[in-house]
Amino acid sequence: MGILSYLTGFGGRDMAVDLGTANTLVYVRGRGIVLSEPSVVAVDTRTGEVHAVGMDAKRMLGRTPGTIQAIRPLKDGVIADFDVTEEMLRHFIQKVHQNRFAHPRVVVCVPSGVTGVEKRAVEEACLAAGARQAYLIEEPMAAAIGAGLPVGEPTGSMVVDIGGGTSEVAVISLGGIVVSQSIRVGGDEMDDAIVNWCKTHHKLMIGQQTAEEVKLEAGSATELREEVRTEIRGRDIVSGLPKTVMLSSEEVREALRDPVDAIVNAVKETLDRTPPELAGDIMDRGITLAGGGSLLQGFDERLREECQMPAQLADSPLTCVAVGSGRSLEEFETIHRVNASNGRRRRR
Repeated sequence: MGILSYLTGFGGRDMAVDLGTANTLVYVRGRGIVLSEPSVVAVDTRTGEVHAVGMDAKRMLGRTPGTIQAIRPLKDGVIADFDVTEEMLRHFIQKVHQNRFAHPRVVVCVPSGVTGVEKRAVEEACLAAGARQAYLIEEPMAAAIGAGLPVGEPTGSMVVDIGGGTSEVAVISLGGIVVSQSIRVGGDEMDDAIVNWCKTHHKLMIGQQTAEEVKLEAGSATELREEVRTEIRGRDIVSGLPKTVMLSSEEVREALRDPVDAIVNAVKETLDRTPPELAGDIMDRGITLAGGGSLLQGFDERLREECQMPAQLADSPLTCVAVGSGRSLEEFETIHRVNASNGRRRRR
């Protein structure tokens, strides 16, 4: 799912924000998930004024006049546009709190492969958006907690979190990540692959939203029992006129081959680096899939075939990262101690 933030405060302000490349979810303690909107902001290019955020802004993607630009400020799980991310965060915090003076504490969960500079950018964006404090935690841990895995026990649990910009693979034991891998391949890469396939094989130009609809309707990681066909509309590259094409699920699967293979290979490489005792635990418990990308038809089946072990979807793949962050609100002091000890270890 990209960047994950936990927002914690006092007086009923405890909240968690799963700030992802594709979607942002807000979880409030005692109320559950209270907001789920696309991570899109519509900005006036002349004045810099924000016109819309979330669902309203997503409707504008590819449909705006020259003076308004619909921006996705996060790319590959990290901040691509600092100022727009700050505005988006501020909007979501105020929408939930309905209080412009709310200043919650923030624990920010980042993909395990981000750089120090990218981590600082996330912290600073949260502080600029009105957070009182910002801390960091790695994303796969929140996904594992939300999926109900026994992360605190001396046993191996494996989670694969496929978000919009990144895919996170991690083996967790005793409350820590033993081995992990983060690749910048996710749902967005799959959409791009479908766009490129249509351009190359059908001379048809389509937008990201159309590609996403095709992925949901006809995309798969393995052969389907009943192959389907879907109609797509776009612009003919040669004539420049509107054009309709029928796309088969076999074609969509072929288009998605590279990004799907990259995620499967990341899982295999992580298993290869897993200590034997923990690998035995994973053989018993299996691989847990989370994130919107894991909903691609047949992906769990493909992992079972390739890795020769059980693989299953989390109960709620789209929300388990946000729910996991919400459950971890009670563990705030523990998270803070872990961050402090990691900092001391790095200084040595």
